[in-house]
Amino acid sequence: MGVKRMQRAKLAAAYLLLALAAALGWLYSCLPDRVYLEPGQALYLPRFAWVEPQRGHGSRNVASTRAVGSYQTTLTLGGWLPIKTIRAVVTERPRVTVCGTPFGVKMFSEGALIVGFSEIGKADGGTSNPAKEAGLRLGDRVICIGQTRTESNDAVKEALDAAEGQSVEVVYIRSGEQKLTTLTPVWDGAAGQWRAGMWVRDSSAGVGTLTFADEELGVFAGLGHPISDSDTGESVALRSGEIVPCEITGCSAGTAGSPGELKGHFLSAHAIGTIRINGENGVYGTTRTHFSGQLREIAFAQEVVTGPAEIWATIEGETPRAYRIQIERVSDADPRRNLVIRVTDPSLLSATGGIVQGMSGSPILQNGRLVGAVTHVLVNDPTRGYGIFAQTMLEQAKNAVQNGAEAQIAE
Repeated sequence: MGVKRMQRAKLAAAYLLLALAAALGWLYSCLPDRVYLEPGQALYLPRFAWVEPQRGHGSRNVASTRAVGSYQTTLTLGGWLPIKTIRAVVTERPRVTVCGTPFGVKMFSEGALIVGFSEIGKADGGTSNPAKEAGLRLGDRVICIGQTRTESNDAVKEALDAAEGQSVEVVYIRSGEQKLTTLTPVWDGAAGQWRAGMWVRDSSAGVGTLTFADEELGVFAGLGHPISDSDTGESVALRSGEIVPCEITGCSAGTAGSPGELKGHFLSAHAIGTIRINGENGVYGTTRTHFSGQLREIAFAQEVVTGPAEIWATIEGETPRAYRIQIERVSDADPRRNLVIRVTDPSLLSATGGIVQGMSGSPILQNGRLVGAVTHVLVNDPTRGYGIFAQTMLEQAKNAVQNGAEAQIAE
């Protein structure tokens, strides 16, 4: 009996160690790789109250510092069991102009995006599709046909006309990788032109919400997700783009399985900003004018917690209103889905059903600070949606400044 008890005890201990290792692994993945602090601010993670910087001596660990700079610190359980070494960046707390206003987007893509195919009738009564036969697919970006760079729909037509039915090399991008194929245009007698059997698009336009502007840096941030093609769902590769003033004129309310949408129109062709980045975390660019809004502090990512908050959204006209929401979940694991939010404001629920397309980029505020932006609606529950940290958006906005400077040098 004693031997069996010992075996059971060893087995239980092994299971306990496995469970502990799994728990520590989960905690490691949940903890941030980097935190930001104000000078003199103690390192405290409100979402992980039992986690604190390592105590005692050894490698330089930072619980609080008054010196601006970047330091390594080890996070532990109870101050003694090491979990993860992270970087603490001590900096002045940023302040930005929080907007919540609508804006129009006009963007030209790098290359011609394939958005559809059509069969071409031949003289013998059959049909042909040179693009499909060349291996091209929906969502591919054609950047060159023969010697012609295809940066517009007209350039595609010119390249096919120049080939005059001869085989030409086609350079295209698929999933970020450049590829090469050969295509032979065919004559479309009905249309009276050489064709490849593919429909292409070289530009996109739409409506979104500005999250913030940094007057000192001269940058803006909006949407919280990339501008994508409506037919293929592919992120539009930016060649050039600008934002213009916009007015919201109506809204179709969202229901389960059918997301609603804000409807608007451009107020002017005069650009108020130049798009420099169409990235996975939003649209960023340099400003050309002053942006209206309120100057607010940005909350560092580790300071964002579950609980009451508000979004600033414009569902009519040009002026945003504050609506009550609940932050239900906060996570550092997915940089595109840091927050899960739920709309609780009766007036917004009555007008839109919750979160609708066009509200992407609406600022999220908690305790008076900008904590993030709305990015997506949950299709099966329009009262709920995702958001990303404002800290992430500010970091990307700073990259837009560099991109703008490089573009000016190139010009």
